[in-house]
Amino acid sequence: MLPRCAVSSRAIAALVLVAGFVVTLRAEDPQKTREQEIAEVQKQLEALQKKLDELNKKKSSLTTPAAKKVLTFADADKWRSIRDFTLSPDGKWFAHRVGATEGEGDLFLRNIADGKETKFPGGTGFGTAVFSLDSKWFAFTYAPPTKGGTAPGSGGKAKVTLVNLATGDKTEIEGAASARFNGEAATHLVFRKVSEPAAGAPAGTAPAASGSDLVLRDLATGTDLVLGNVAEFDFTKKGDWLVTVIDASGRIGNGVHLREMKTGLVYPIEASKANYRSLSWNEDTTAFVVTKQTEDAGSDAKPLSIVGFTELGPKPTKAVYDPKDDKGFPTDFVITGPAAWTDGLDGFRFSITERKKKTETAPAPKEVKSETKTDPKDDGKKGKKIVPTAGNSTDGGKPDLVVWHWKDERLQPMQEKQASSDRVTNYSAVYWIKDKKFVRLADEKFKQVALAPKHKFAIGRDSKPYEYQSYLTGKLYTDVYVVDPKTGARTKAVEKLSSLFFGPATVSPSPTGTHALYYKDGHYHVLDFATAKSVNVTEKVGASFVDADDDHNFDKPSTPAYGWSRDGKFVLLSDGWDIWRVSADGTGGTNLTVNGKTDAIRYRMTLQFEPEPKPGTDLTQPVYTLMYGEWSKKEGLARLDPSKTGVSVLAWSDHGYNPPSKARKADTFVFMRQSTTESADLYITDGTFKDPKKVTDSNPQQKDYKWSAGAKLIEYKGVGGKRLQGALFLPADYEPGKKYPTIVYIYEKLSQNIHRYQAPGTWGVGSVHASNGYAVLMPDITYKLNDPGVSAVECILPALDAAVATGIVDNDKVALHGHSWGGYQTAFLVTQTNRFKCAIAGAALTDLVSMYSSVYWNAGMANQPIFESSQGRFTGGYWEQQDAYIRNSPVYHATKVTTPLLLLHNDKDGAVDFTQGVEYYNTLRRLQKPVVMLQYKGENHGLAKPENRKDYAVRMKEFFDHHLKGSQAPDWWIEGVPHLKMEDHLKSRPKP
Repeated sequence: MLPRCAVSSRAIAALVLVAGFVVTLRAEDPQKTREQEIAEVQKQLEALQKKLDELNKKKSSLTTPAAKKVLTFADADKWRSIRDFTLSPDGKWFAHRVGATEGEGDLFLRNIADGKETKFPGGTGFGTAVFSLDSKWFAFTYAPPTKGGTAPGSGGKAKVTLVNLATGDKTEIEGAASARFNGEAATHLVFRKVSEPAAGAPAGTAPAASGSDLVLRDLATGTDLVLGNVAEFDFTKKGDWLVTVIDASGRIGNGVHLREMKTGLVYPIEASKANYRSLSWNEDTTAFVVTKQTEDAGSDAKPLSIVGFTELGPKPTKAVYDPKDDKGFPTDFVITGPAAWTDGLDGFRFSITERKKKTETAPAPKEVKSETKTDPKDDGKKGKKIVPTAGNSTDGGKPDLVVWHWKDERLQPMQEKQASSDRVTNYSAVYWIKDKKFVRLADEKFKQVALAPKHKFAIGRDSKPYEYQSYLTGKLYTDVYVVDPKTGARTKAVEKLSSLFFGPATVSPSPTGTHALYYKDGHYHVLDFATAKSVNVTEKVGASFVDADDDHNFDKPSTPAYGWSRDGKFVLLSDGWDIWRVSADGTGGTNLTVNGKTDAIRYRMTLQFEPEPKPGTDLTQPVYTLMYGEWSKKEGLARLDPSKTGVSVLAWSDHGYNPPSKARKADTFVFMRQSTTESADLYITDGTFKDPKKVTDSNPQQKDYKWSAGAKLIEYKGVGGKRLQGALFLPADYEPGKKYPTIVYIYEKLSQNIHRYQAPGTWGVGSVHASNGYAVLMPDITYKLNDPGVSAVECILPALDAAVATGIVDNDKVALHGHSWGGYQTAFLVTQTNRFKCAIAGAALTDLVSMYSSVYWNAGMANQPIFESSQGRFTGGYWEQQDAYIRNSPVYHATKVTTPLLLLHNDKDGAVDFTQGVEYYNTLRRLQKPVVMLQYKGENHGLAKPENRKDYAVRMKEFFDHHLKGSQAPDWWIEGVPHLKMEDHLKSRPKP
């Protein structure tokens, strides 16, 4: 409001304050009427007000934040993630490395008490970041970028940076590539220099010896001691002794040295003209073993002997086992790989393999000449080489033949994939020093034998009788044996434990080495090694340990087992909700977490934090676990305290949590938390977890971009009326009551990811699409047997109805997308509904009949076991379930497709054969349906090349924008791209 002005008839001057400006009112001669004076003042005031408005507008433009930017795929390179992190043992310091997928990162060192932080160049990759165990020093490695120039200030060289935490002084060690401290003593830093090829040595030339310089830096004085020709090294836990394995050129001086760190005295405890390798400590680092290798020109596998040391000191006790002196050692076999002490330091454990004689070098094949003709379809640019045929092959050539036989246990492609491991088979063995006895534990007919803890017993697994059938149906059975390591005697203890084809059934030995836990026929059992008898440990518990949520074609799948108590008296089992402490003698169990099933909370995994972790869970100490709300989708952390049931909830919120870490000697914890809108960052707290402090900021640039407004849970009924949920991610700038174009992304269950941060990227749908105004729906899908496609329809359409009912999703602007199994379901859904304006199916199964008997080339196996026991969820082959296979195959319902469909299928897809995409494309093309298929040459099941990922991401968005937002259709969708114009087309494409 402006002030009122009063003007007299006499000549006066007045000062008037108008909105911060001083206005002068002065009487002039000749005198003016009052009305004229008032009019002039009003005119001045109006001019001043106009000026004031202009200044305020300018001020506002200076203080108002700039409008947030819309994410593009090019912005994905700006997003970073935490690569690694560590706490000092005393809990007073924290370090983490953060960086993008490629390029330079940063390393931050923080004083937790005052929050002061020092930033260092973090280099590429992960590297090493370690505190000394006395918490006085910090060291980390730096690896320079490999391309795109060198990092500023780095000189383009690898280095180690050493920081004195008391003074803040830092020392950069140029050319160093590794760093560690000497255990609890923490008196020295040890590092290696980056190895460089010898002058004049051809590129790729193998070094004459594996030893190189090892540098010991005295932390008190800063002086360096260089130890030459060190191939391997390690400290005792206390850091008072250093073992070095020497490997010099010509084997001159080779051997094993023992250095006393306090005095610097060196004791050569083993020396000969041989190669020493595979330094291995016992658990307490009071004894170690190395292998000793001598030359043998007639064998591919060079013979090894074993040298072990105990009672470390100037004259340690030495034990040797050399197979050439042992008549009981099998002929034509050699020791292979590392060896180790037995638990009682009374023997060596190792592996043996067949000793194959060197084969003569085959003569080089004769050159096969062939004509070079010009292919007129190749644009005349370059002649194509015509492959020689039988008519022009030279005499004596060897046929390129593979024989596929019905009795082959594994398909020929799988045999080819596994040829390297088939050529060299390792068998476990033991040598008992006092008895001077070699015991072979495994052989050609009984290959899988592993020593149990304490090494009084061994567990043998024999799947051989069942393997052939497992590669047909996917169901593998395993017989379990108890093996006596002293004699090699075997006793069958359990028959036909079931598992999937890709791995034998789990048999978990107790920390005491006297029992083992396994699952069979809906119950957990404990096997007593001494008697080879088992007891059902869950039948009296009063809870089911069958996973009722697993809808695969697998009989009575188990819920998770979390291992043994340290004393071997209990096993920790999950019923899918709660964690149970179950007596190993079968007398019953106790629900430790109490409220999991009642409150629909799943307690997942058990964690303990010990300076020196040991096998088993110590139930006399607190146990930590992760929490997950099945229907709330909340996550959190909880603690189980000894001698009582029920949990202490430490964190419980609408976030995703990773397992915490703890300082070695302090009650300081660090954990990662994230959400749809919060980047995954680290928080530090004490043991109460009551006041966590955020200590990282991985992606501060997010505030400059439009980001998803969050996520909502939707609920609906799926197959058989089962309760299901979906995660509906809101678009940026979401306004309640406004409807948005929506992309439905599918696979199986996805709602559990509602609190997972989605950094922008060039694969799938997520942050970039939300920033560009799309909602994204990720619904859960469950299945009934023999109907995977029909099940998907019965889950996805109700999920879409529920999402539309929220008022967020525009029912007329919905797209569907999935890849692999999600691609299959996408390809099938468009044959069953016209609810979607467009769809993108990546690497889709389209003809389940032909897919069933095709090859999963990445592994070399048939798809049959995947169909019958894994994701396919069929109960037999297509000759047994013909109607079901056809009913669920997209290609047989192609006539019903009305939805514009974009397919992605690569010619080198080793999971879903390229012909699946081609068959569906050709069928739709024959029917004149709107379909385009993208093929990235040479790519496998996904896109590995960055340029291909970016190209696909842009085309996907163009496709969605056209059909859901009315944007102009891209030319490749309207007219396609002729082969001869592809190069020009790619040049004209917009950048991501």
